[in-house]
Amino acid sequence: MSDDLKKGLEGVIVAESELSVIDGDAGKLVYRGYTIEDLAKGASYEEVLYLLWHGYLPNRDELSEFKEAMVAAREVDDDVISTVRQLAEADENPMAALRTAVSMLSAFDPAPEDAEPTDETVNLETGRRITAKIPTIIAAFTRIRDGKDPVDPRDDLDHAANFLYMLNGEEPDDVLADVFDQALVLHADHGLNASTFSAITTASTLSDVHSAVTSAIGTLKGPLHGGANQDVMEMLKEVDDAESDPLDWVKNALDEGRRVSGFGHRVYNVKDPRAKILGERSKELGEAAGTLKWYEMSTTIEDYLMEEKGLAPNVDFYSASTYYQMGIPIDIYTPIFAMSRVGGWVAHVFEYIEDNRLIRPRARYVGAKPEDTTFVPLDER
Repeated sequence: MSDDLKKGLEGVIVAESELSVIDGDAGKLVYRGYTIEDLAKGASYEEVLYLLWHGYLPNRDELSEFKEAMVAAREVDDDVISTVRQLAEADENPMAALRTAVSMLSAFDPAPEDAEPTDETVNLETGRRITAKIPTIIAAFTRIRDGKDPVDPRDDLDHAANFLYMLNGEEPDDVLADVFDQALVLHADHGLNASTFSAITTASTLSDVHSAVTSAIGTLKGPLHGGANQDVMEMLKEVDDAESDPLDWVKNALDEGRRVSGFGHRVYNVKDPRAKILGERSKELGEAAGTLKWYEMSTTIEDYLMEEKGLAPNVDFYSASTYYQMGIPIDIYTPIFAMSRVGGWVAHVFEYIEDNRLIRPRARYVGAKPEDTTFVPLDER
């Protein structure tokens, strides 16, 4: 590999953004100037959406109007739900089902067909509708797959609480709603990650917002980007089912050459700040349930890998046990990631196309040269 080749575009600057910044050495994540700690502690997911999409935190009236618009967009057309039902009954992968359903939403979207691709108002409204409907799709898919009827969204619950209500058929208590809302805030944006880059690459062609989000979902479906928290929880369950000491388990796993999920990150060189926050919430949920099993198992593995291998946990490591203790099915962890990150995808699409340039990288050709080949007609081959 030549010195100037940046495989995977690592370290290559392709855009300027005001949305989020990561300091991987200090373990800092900032949305539009606000630390993730302040936002996770004091702002709802709806407030963070407003911040990402509009550039500032809303006042009470602005937030109320924004939430009303989100609530009004939650319902999904019956034809889309019918397709979701077919996918669920066919036991489709949850991320593949979400990708298909979001693409299908465009057929029923009220945006003017003759709208310019860069129309800020139209794109904002479209992005808001997609963001509002994704929880409805995920909840419906999960319930249908489990042999239950979908639950209609309610107009008196916030984004996070409404999803848990649609998923479980009962209103969540304040603690669960708060923890889930905080998880959505933590996952809302994270720089120019792979799925976000897919979204803006699609948007740079002046395609539509549905196509951009569908591209992003398809990218997040890949196990090198999404799915790590699902792997973490499967790992923790393996330790628990084996009734093994977590310290012995992780030592044996490493001796066998296994990769321990939830550790290391392409950007962070220290502990992911989001992991710190979710670790605390995982502990709180365990205390409320009367058992710290999952939290203590996680911290034992974390302490060993930090001390012996210098590996720090990422957000997936503690979101796994947090979601599990909330009763969320393991295989919809990645769709929930999409449910949150769509806010960032949409924001980056808005930002990029304001000063759009078609994303068109080049590859260095290292194949055969014409002087080294001779064309042979078909009949002579």
